[in-house]
Amino acid sequence: MTNCNYVMAITQENRIDTAVKVQDILTKFGCQIRARLGLHEGTPNECSSRGMVILQLCGDDKTITELAEALNQVETVKAKFMVIE
Repeated sequence: MTNCNYVMAITQENRIDTAVKVQDILTKFGCQIRARLGLHEGTPNECSSRGMVILQLCGDDKTITELAEALNQVETVKAKFMVIE
């Protein structure tokens, strides 16, 4: 049975510059992503350059760690995960 008890938070301090890189990484690990929620402050007149993505992930420690490490290699991006047991 696949473990889908992983939750990851990803912050982007400058999402306008990092969005493509982050999306490429998420696409590479797309089979592990069960749910995704993207958050940023936005109004009709302004869109924040800061953002956060929350993921529910399925897989194993090795694969989820690889995903976090790949994201953390992108400048101004931070990713952390936890396992809810």
